[in-house]
Amino acid sequence: VQLQASGGGLVQPGGSLRLSCAASGGTLSNYAMGWFRQAPGKEREFVAAINWSGSYTSDADSVKGRFSISRDNAKNTLYLQMNNVKPEDTAAYYCAARLASMVARSNYAYDYWGQGTQVTVSS
Repeated sequence: VQLQASGGGLVQPGGSLRLSCAASGGTLSNYAMGWFRQAPGKEREFVAAINWSGSYTSDADSVKGRFSISRDNAKNTLYLQMNNVKPEDTAAYYCAARLASMVARSNYAYDYWGQGTQVTVSS
C-alpha cells in the first residue's frame, strides 16, 4: 500500500490543522494506522494510532485532549485533527500502516510509511 500525507503548513500557537493520509494500492480497512512525528535532531515519536475499524484509538500523552485520529475506510483516508497546537508540535508528521487489526505505539511495528508533511507552529 502507498501512503500520501498532506495538510501540513504554518499555524499559529493555539490554532488548528487537519492532516490527511490517502492510501492507494490496498484496502485501508486491512490495516491499523498511526501518526508519528520527527523534529530536527530528535527521534521519530508516536503521536496517535487507530485500529482497523476506528473503534479504538491510542494517543501520546503529549497530544492527549488536543489531537484526534480518525479514519474513513470508504475513502481510504486517515486523518489527524490537531487543535490548540503548541510550538513543540513543530515536526514532520508521518502516517504509517501495519497489516494487523490492533494499534501499536512502536514505529517498528509498522510496515508502510508515507512521506512526511511539515507542521510548523509559530507566531
